[in-house]
Amino acid sequence: MYRFAAVIVSTFLKLFYRFKVVGRENLPASGGFVIACNHTGWLDILSLAIGILPYQVNYMAKKELFTNRFVAWFLSKLKSFPVDRDNPGPSSLKVPIRLLRNGEVVGIFPSGTRTQEEVPLKRGAVFLSEKAKVPLVPAIYVGPPAIRFRDLFRRKKILVLIGQPLDPKEYAQTEDKQAFLHRFNEEFAKLNEEAKKQVS
Repeated sequence: MYRFAAVIVSTFLKLFYRFKVVGRENLPASGGFVIACNHTGWLDILSLAIGILPYQVNYMAKKELFTNRFVAWFLSKLKSFPVDRDNPGPSSLKVPIRLLRNGEVVGIFPSGTRTQEEVPLKRGAVFLSEKAKVPLVPAIYVGPPAIRFRDLFRRKKILVLIGQPLDPKEYAQTEDKQAFLHRFNEEFAKLNEEAKKQVS
């Protein structure tokens, strides 16, 4: 199901948008990793998934989407799993940590919600990287937030810019417990500026 959907979405993006991925070579060659991207709408979710192929990304999705049996089945086939955003806790992180330790890729949006603005990043991506002891890869999406019919034949630009992976082991022994988060924030901000330059 995932591969079939990926072929359809990839064809759609390349047909109706000027779709470009930069930095794919930065993705770890093996093992699991967290990929953290800004979130503006549904289109960045699809673009990031296509941008890191052949890796298959497991997305966290709010649990309310899984109340419908068919939707829950469909989302699970697309490697999404439910998370209680209102009551986050250790139990909600067991699934992504297990996936990461098993060599899977977990996608997370560190802003915590859809936004067109720059907001302080939440600690979730860093926490998962630290707990699972896997690299954290920053990524930036620049493009339309959603698919609009009137935009389809304008072939708007979409850029997925993938940054260098950050290794949590480099910060494990530091006294500053926020050092890894600060570094991630810095790299995310730099990548965001670079992405804006590339599409301007």
